[in-house]
Amino acid sequence: MYFTAKSHYRQILIWLVWAIVCVVLTCPLGPTAREGKPLANQQTVAGLITWDGWRDPLVFGQPGRRLRKWAWQRYCTWRRAYRRALWTARLAQPVLAGVRTMAQIVGLLTRSQRCRHLGALPVFCGLLDVLHVREIVNRHCPTRSKVDHGAVAVVLILNRLVAPRPLYQVADWMSRTMLVHTLGIPAAKFNDDRLGRTLDALSQHSREIWQDIVHRALVQAAIDLSVIFYDLTAFITHGDYANSQHVDFGFAHNTPMGKRKFKTGLNVAADGNIPVEYGLWSGRTADMATVQENMERMSRFFRRRGWLVGKTVIIGDRANLNDELAIAYDDHHMHYLTGLQPLKKAHRQLLTMHSDEDFYEHPLSQERGEDGYWGVPCQISFEHKSRRVVHGGLVVLSGPMRHALRQTRSAELTILRQKLAALQAKIGQPHYRTAEVIQKRANTVLKQSSVGKFVRVEVYTDESGVIRLRRRLDRDALLQAMRKDGRYLLATNDWSLSSQQMLDLYRQKDGVEKCFKVSKSNLVVSPIYLHKDERIEGMLLVNMLALLTYSLLERQARQNGLQMTTRRIIEKLESLDIVETLCWDGSLLYRIVPIDEEQAALLEILARVLADLRCPRWPHPVLPSGNVLPLALPPPDSWPDRAAANIAA
Repeated sequence: MYFTAKSHYRQILIWLVWAIVCVVLTCPLGPTAREGKPLANQQTVAGLITWDGWRDPLVFGQPGRRLRKWAWQRYCTWRRAYRRALWTARLAQPVLAGVRTMAQIVGLLTRSQRCRHLGALPVFCGLLDVLHVREIVNRHCPTRSKVDHGAVAVVLILNRLVAPRPLYQVADWMSRTMLVHTLGIPAAKFNDDRLGRTLDALSQHSREIWQDIVHRALVQAAIDLSVIFYDLTAFITHGDYANSQHVDFGFAHNTPMGKRKFKTGLNVAADGNIPVEYGLWSGRTADMATVQENMERMSRFFRRRGWLVGKTVIIGDRANLNDELAIAYDDHHMHYLTGLQPLKKAHRQLLTMHSDEDFYEHPLSQERGEDGYWGVPCQISFEHKSRRVVHGGLVVLSGPMRHALRQTRSAELTILRQKLAALQAKIGQPHYRTAEVIQKRANTVLKQSSVGKFVRVEVYTDESGVIRLRRRLDRDALLQAMRKDGRYLLATNDWSLSSQQMLDLYRQKDGVEKCFKVSKSNLVVSPIYLHKDERIEGMLLVNMLALLTYSLLERQARQNGLQMTTRRIIEKLESLDIVETLCWDGSLLYRIVPIDEEQAALLEILARVLADLRCPRWPHPVLPSGNVLPLALPPPDSWPDRAAANIAA
């Protein structure tokens, strides 16, 4: 047949009509089996005459009801195909004519489009999956709600790690991320009431949940527990807390006295600064009052792990040791290494009994002069309730500490001298006309200065009746203080430690301080606005789990040659987003934004990190819910080659 088409539209439509006619003529009517019996002796002639030898006589076509149903289905199919062809023709005609671009056509097919944040969420989701956080929480805190407590805990931990928010802003943050698609739960479900109920549930089983998850982390990452750091920190709270058992006024370094607070004791493994145990204390609790209970807690922890208590050394600062605690360590068969505050006369004498020349004969570092470290071994005796023990000790002379102390003292003496000179210049002015008043003001200035004990001030009236102020430097007191500059005392009951090992281990104790800094700055734990002890306990568990994930990722990354902090990794992946496109037919399309070379190299290293922890490989980490996070990354073979050192730069 010959025809002439005057336009592309008519040409497409005519070919479509002939295609439909051919399909209708060639397709069989397709009889069906009845009541589960197969069709037997069935013959089909040109798709129009059907004979079923089992039941039906030879008929033309099908019974009326079937024929009408078949005709209606064919008509509906033809109508849908016609509409699709019509839309295709309408869209293809402007493109062929050059009137519209493909971008405009895609825009016509798109109903809505939004950008969802991705960032480092897949990495942390993979780590939380390795630690079985959702499964462990759901095992200890079962619920009949459609949103389980494990999913809420995972969202709270991810929020602490990536973008810390108050509880009432978590749902809004979640709606902007891929967690809505990954967890399959609407963001509106994560309101502050539901989050509060989850915190209440977590507080009832916080110890069991923490122990199970930490055990999983220690097994998966093979953490060494031979060296443990212990220290306390305080978190500021806001509110009255009239009946709280945790929140109270008390002293803590670098925190205001007029603020309520609670304290947290943290045990951190030296291998990667991984937190292994923590305790919640009232803000009024002194540091030394927590040490014995921490011994018992760590003893139970080691027994559950099957780890010998005597193989671990617990390292603390000088606020964690006195005579009673030294004997308690022996009773618990635990080894310790801490600084010792010289409150007893015998301990103070150990600091001054050696001259600088004696220290120079026992160097502990390669540096010389003011930057060096020296140490003289000694023995320290402790007595408590008629019991006496002798432990090993080391008197350390730190060159950097001595230099810093002397510089600070010199600057403070200069400031004190200026204040006394200003006081002397006011003599004779109103309120400064008697020797008694001026002496009282001078004593106040000396008391307010940290170096006032090294200066003596005398106010007197000379023979002519003029009031004089005379000041002098107490050189004996100053020389005695300078003799102690840079010296401190270390004590241990582990006699196998050498002087060099004692100094090296003690200088590494800032690992626990780094964990506190991460908690307060990166995870934004403080200040706390929760007003129930149960929710404070639950939120503390969430933050400790976030700290565990943070430290574990940094340790594993460094073991794979990536010298980069977790915060730096988060910043590098911050620009990773997913573009979600909703088309008019209801289908969704996810596309990742383009990645640069540094991000590609970083993702390749992180893929190895997750593989080492027995986690699904990148780019498809599986969440605890079983859903796969959509990551449209190119295969690793197509990523640009770049050394890990270039990323760290």
